Amino acid sequence: MNRRATTIVFLLGFFLVQSFLEPSLRAQSAAAPNTQSVPDTQFSYAAQIPAVFVHNLIFIPVRINGGTPSLFELDTSAERTSIEPARSKELGLPIGSGGTVQNAQLTMAGLRLGLGALPVIARRNFAETTGQPAHGVLGRDFFDHAVVLVDYLRQTVQIFDPATYTYAGTGKSFPITGGPAPLIRAKGNISGHKGFEGEFEINTALDSAIVFYSSFTDSKQISSAHFKAISASYPELDEGSKILVGRIKDFQIGAYIVDEPVALFSQMNSISAGNGKVDGQIGGDFLRRFSIVFDFPHHRVFLDPNLQINHTAQEDMSGLSILAKGANLKTFEIVQVRPGTPAAEAGLKEGDVIVGVDDEAAADLSLSAIRDLFRQVGHEYKLLIDRHGQSLTITVKMRHMV
Repeated sequence: MNRRATTIVFLLGFFLVQSFLEPSLRAQSAAAPNTQSVPDTQFSYAAQIPAVFVHNLIFIPVRINGGTPSLFELDTSAERTSIEPARSKELGLPIGSGGTVQNAQLTMAGLRLGLGALPVIARRNFAETTGQPAHGVLGRDFFDHAVVLVDYLRQTVQIFDPATYTYAGTGKSFPITGGPAPLIRAKGNISGHKGFEGEFEINTALDSAIVFYSSFTDSKQISSAHFKAISASYPELDEGSKILVGRIKDFQIGAYIVDEPVALFSQMNSISAGNGKVDGQIGGDFLRRFSIVFDFPHHRVFLDPNLQINHTAQEDMSGLSILAKGANLKTFEIVQVRPGTPAAEAGLKEGDVIVGVDDEAAADLSLSAIRDLFRQVGHEYKLLIDRHGQSLTITVKMRHMV
């Protein structure tokens, strides 16, 4: 499938969300206001949700008080479900003095979630770093009252009532602890260094595979001298501060071993790392190798490997950090060019705007699609660049850097 066809399929999937949800939601009667702080959940059936996957991030169509569907990100790291201020305004939702929408009813296929107070919280630079409009998140209070099955390979999401759910797959169960983000025990090896073991947050809102906190690497005396690494900047992580990127020998949860995953070594610590028990995060680029059941009500997850379990992940091969800007998130601005990379060697500069890739206009692409192109080793792309009003054509050839 070519890139234009992929874009069309993605857009069709988004607009089909409304038509998919209409029959079941019209049939649901308006629920009485809920003033409890604990979510009130009502399951009508075990539902498959028409989710939208943006690379490794997952978005669920949600109606608030019967309004237009919004795409809420599945975020196991968020303590509470929340809505963005701009989206709340677009939907005409009244915001109380406490910065919340009172008695909010969230409906999705097969489930109604009643929240006495829905927080209105802005996520900094979310739309720019993901290329996805910022609507809101489904956080830990949602996961604590539902069983959520995410099939990354088929790109489907199902939600079940925890009171009646029975696992019928072939995967393995693993206990989780902690909060708001769940912690799972994992271990691994770094070439030229002894093995490690620690507690890692499961973070569905992290696009990358594995992040190690500096408190962990410092305590284990792990440095870039132990593996090939490059300096990088990810606008969505550590507020764009420097991160080391490299491949570790392997990473393991139970009997499931992934060889040579890409790992990010952060210069910062987790907010929750003060207890000394949080060593890093496991994100979507690792989780995508499984069909995962998040059964937080019973303090467990089920992992069932899919065909991607041994697939070698590819990191960015251009050396560019790009943000999506403008009202429609179609202005792709280069915010960093890392020295010694293909982008730097080709002459790209910070502040350049990508207006076309090969013969395809940027307006027909998404930030996620461009990033996927730049993960293709050996591919050569002709970029049409706007540099302060001057049009340039610059050719960049992708190559391995980690």
